[in-house]
Amino acid sequence: MLSHSRCLTRNFGRSLSVIRQGNNAFARRATAVLSACHPVTLNNNVLYNPGSSVFQIQYFRTSVAYRDEVVTVKTPAFAESVTEGDVRWEKAVGDTVSEDEVVCEIETDKTSVQVPSPAAGVIEELLVPDGGKVEGGTPLFKLKKGAGAPKVPEAPKVEAPAVAAPPPPSAAPTPPPSSTVGPIPTTLPPVPPVPAHAMDTKPVSAIKPTAAPAAPAAHAEGGAKSARTESRVKMNRMRLRIAQRLKEAQNTCAMLTTFNEVDMSNITEMRKAYKDAFLKKHNIKLGFMSAFVKAAAHALVDQPAVNGVIDDTTKEIVYREYVDISVAVATPKGLVVPVIRNVEEMNFADIEKAINLLGEKARKNELAVEDMDGGTFTISNGGVFGSMFGTPIINPPQSAILGMHGIFDRPVAIGGKVEIRPMMYVALTYDHRLIDGREAVTFLRKIKSVVEDPRVLLLDM
Repeated sequence: MLSHSRCLTRNFGRSLSVIRQGNNAFARRATAVLSACHPVTLNNNVLYNPGSSVFQIQYFRTSVAYRDEVVTVKTPAFAESVTEGDVRWEKAVGDTVSEDEVVCEIETDKTSVQVPSPAAGVIEELLVPDGGKVEGGTPLFKLKKGAGAPKVPEAPKVEAPAVAAPPPPSAAPTPPPSSTVGPIPTTLPPVPPVPAHAMDTKPVSAIKPTAAPAAPAAHAEGGAKSARTESRVKMNRMRLRIAQRLKEAQNTCAMLTTFNEVDMSNITEMRKAYKDAFLKKHNIKLGFMSAFVKAAAHALVDQPAVNGVIDDTTKEIVYREYVDISVAVATPKGLVVPVIRNVEEMNFADIEKAINLLGEKARKNELAVEDMDGGTFTISNGGVFGSMFGTPIINPPQSAILGMHGIFDRPVAIGGKVEIRPMMYVALTYDHRLIDGREAVTFLRKIKSVVEDPRVLLLDM
């Protein structure tokens, strides 16, 4: 109960902060103080009426209550072929993060998934240890939204000036070098005289070995000897999966490798003649990889057995009517094989653009699992590292893989004459359970003919 005899002024503080921010002009005027001389209303509801001895105070929840809200960030959903991953933390408890800043990476069998912060705030708690296994939907960390502020670098501490050390005792001044140069000798030094009698000689067997002088100390007295150390690093999930798949390929496939050599003269001259025009039109450089990818697609259509695969579950052979070529790319975390799809429908420019896009994503660690799923054939280019010869391992469940190597000038017989040509060795490793030697050799010769003379593609030969 309040009396009518005097005007009432009372500060409501936070409970009426919403009224102060409202669109009602009268409400904004009445929020600083509450006077008995004027009624206070909000949304047509009377909060205080001077004609009544009782008034009602309503409290409102404001957005300030959510400023320091704590949210739990969960593991994003994985692709169907991925069930779990290992967490690698980029931030620690108490670190301030901005929106979309990467907090951790989840390493899966095929790629790494980055987990960004949903909002700006401070990391309150890490719910999974570094290196721990998580599945889709597993809680990762707690984030306090809007808390904290960007870390300000500490001002450099001003240290007291050190007491100046006494100057070392002055040594005797060294005489300055003479500015005058002595006369240049014009005669040769005397030759030592040759002895008149030959020196006494002894056979090697008669010479007795003498003890070698003691080696000088490697370090000064009190210095520690160099330690022979070693370190152990846990294998990441991608490296473990690569090792497992390669060993499975050796245990499952009957792998056999056939070789050939490719004369790179024509493709080199074509690249040299059209690389500037190609770059100007397509805004991308013309390389050798597109020629081999297109040649492989042409050969896979001609030899469908190399593009097929054995289904060990049903004991059936699956022949694909499409060509999806995996291109091996080396990354710091391991070898990845993103897939270029429907290569049989692409030209050189389309292939170069696809290779450049996938390579850029691999270098930035942005490859998704979908970029590496599938693939009917793989090309591995060890020539970028200077490899001359090698036998690649099949990428299961595929049935074959092509290995490219370095281009080196070698003497070859051309028309009965020896000429120096840029040559490359190529190797095809295939699953002998499905592919016979005839198909393998024919396939590799088809690649050789297309790369050596790209006009074969125009004639569909």
